[in-house]
Amino acid sequence: MRRVLTPRVQSSERGFVIVAVLWILAALSALAAIFSIYLSNSARALGATDISVQSEALESASLELTAYQLLRSDDKERAAQGSFRFRMDDAQAVVTFTSEAARVDLNKASKELLGSLFEVLGAEPKAAADIADRIIGWRTQARPNAANDEEALYLASGLAYSPRQAPFAHVNELSLVLGISPAMVERVLPFVTVYSNSADVDVLLAPSEVVAALPGMTPEALNDFLKQRSSLPRDPKAIAAALGPAKAAATLPEAKAYRVVTALRFDNGRRTSTEAVISLGRDKAKDPYNVLFWQDQAETGAGSLKQAGTR
Repeated sequence: MRRVLTPRVQSSERGFVIVAVLWILAALSALAAIFSIYLSNSARALGATDISVQSEALESASLELTAYQLLRSDDKERAAQGSFRFRMDDAQAVVTFTSEAARVDLNKASKELLGSLFEVLGAEPKAAADIADRIIGWRTQARPNAANDEEALYLASGLAYSPRQAPFAHVNELSLVLGISPAMVERVLPFVTVYSNSADVDVLLAPSEVVAALPGMTPEALNDFLKQRSSLPRDPKAIAAALGPAKAAATLPEAKAYRVVTALRFDNGRRTSTEAVISLGRDKAKDPYNVLFWQDQAETGAGSLKQAGTR
């Protein structure tokens, strides 16, 4: 027997179908919105990755070009500083390089120079001398079969570690040296290095604070030297005459390591910068340079640290 649907039953089923369709459409709409957000976020992430990859390529290129420029000259004629720029795709790179001998080497500098530098930067004379002693103690190997007085100082101060008693591996180790405040560490970092491997500094390149710290330097002699420094030749005799009472510092250390700063500016307005230290290799073909230090700094100032690599 054939069943006949009444109008009420047909209306009820039709309403159920409409509700089900509306739910499906709403679900599809939500999925479409979620997919759109996913695509947008993915595009932004891929864009950031592309910028990051491009930045690293440009930064590496800046080191390659710096090493190329420096290795074109003989050791005696090699520039102690310089700058250049280049463009690649949608980015402009401005590169500056300076001999690391413009800074005070924590592993080589004399106690007198170290103490004077901290005094110039605001430490009291007694405190500056104590800091210099602790730096010397940190980098100096303990004598065999002798009392380790330096280690005893750290233990007496309640510190949970001992001094390295070996060369500084990084300037940030200063924060571990007994008696140096965090504020003083931040103040001195722009003027020190562990890469020049020289007890002397290049006075033609060094910041005024470093020149002021030279043994024998007076305020009057400092002012006179800074006024004529830009016109001085790279000649020890001329520099000695200009330094006056600090003429013993008139040496010009050989540039063995260079600090390279690369500033990148993209067409979309994004800017990044990189600071690296490279040492030139002995074999120009097989080992042109080594990367000793690399720090990336984005627009926000956040950075990452890379160390000890070979290119």
